[in-house]
Amino acid sequence: MIKTRLFMAFLLAGLTNLACVLSVEAQSPPKWFVDLESGGVFPGYNDVGIPGDTGTRFSLTDDLSTGSSLFIRVRAGWRFHPRHTVLVLFAPLTLYGAGTVDFPIDFNGATFPANTPLESVYRFNSYRLTWRYGIKEGESLRIGLGLTAKVRDAFIELSGGGQTTRNSNVGAVPLLNFFLEWRFTSALRLLFEGDAAAAPQGRAEDVQLALVYQKSEKWAFRVGYRILEGGADNDKVYSFALFHYFLVGLTAYL
Repeated sequence: MIKTRLFMAFLLAGLTNLACVLSVEAQSPPKWFVDLESGGVFPGYNDVGIPGDTGTRFSLTDDLSTGSSLFIRVRAGWRFHPRHTVLVLFAPLTLYGAGTVDFPIDFNGATFPANTPLESVYRFNSYRLTWRYGIKEGESLRIGLGLTAKVRDAFIELSGGGQTTRNSNVGAVPLLNFFLEWRFTSALRLLFEGDAAAAPQGRAEDVQLALVYQKSEKWAFRVGYRILEGGADNDKVYSFALFHYFLVGLTAYL
């Protein structure tokens, strides 16, 4: 009888503790956030050749002149567990160029004679879904690794001399996501974050380094630098580009 009462007491205490834990977890809302990023994007190199094995290789930034542009990126996230975060990103990019070259260009089945006034459009819109796991979740240091599924919606268009041709490319690629955040004061932290992958067929890197200021639980502001680089080399397309971003960002925690 005594053993039965002790067992029932232990069982009741265990169920009470479990109910308290579940109640606390149920009262803790999931951490949603929305991030807006804008600033200026400046082209580095942008070398193309289409088809990749027979097209004329030329530069949209050296042979033609491609200017800088404003940009905007939108990201939403859900930290549904202290160590698990899901992110969705939309990152559009469109740059325009113009100029003439002293050699003929064979591009995407069209031939542009030398000294033809040319105009170019370079578009590289990126859609990404990321899952990231927090390897370390400390007060001053956070480190995470994850996987990103990236869908690119891109094209390169060249026009001049009464003709226009466009090469479009839509495809998916897996990337490695990484995250490092060092809080060195109560309001300031250094953020190093990005997606990257490399293979014999090509590579892709999108990495930012930023200083984050946060005094409120609802808002965080940042300024920093982002590099976007990559491309592919195959018989259909040769395209490698580098872009520099100088950014400001705002994160709202919901």
